[in-house]
Amino acid sequence: VQLQASGGGAVQPGGSLRLSCAASGIFFSIHSMGWYRQGAGKQRELVATITSAGGTTYADSVKGQFTISIDTATSRVYLQMNSLKSEDTAVYYCNLNYYPDYTHRPLLSLWGQGTQVTVSS
Repeated sequence: VQLQASGGGAVQPGGSLRLSCAASGIFFSIHSMGWYRQGAGKQRELVATITSAGGTTYADSVKGQFTISIDTATSRVYLQMNSLKSEDTAVYYCNLNYYPDYTHRPLLSLWGQGTQVTVSS
């Protein structure tokens, strides 16, 4: 199983970006997917997560600004980022929690390679 993230780049403050992450390979089902970020000199932090049923969690710092969505048919997760600020600059990592087979055990976790988001004028 692999994750491939895309959509990062450089944008001016107030701009928007949409991150996409696709899971590929053989697995039974998705439990949840999410986005985390790590700024320079900082620890990795949660941005948003979403379950296969659509339940979402957001960091307080991005509520109302970012929107996470999932397409379980194509095993993709998206992060729509609006009104970007300089403090949103970071490497954004995609995370997948999945079940390898029908027994739903164990729950496995996988990280993508990260995509850089730079917000600067």
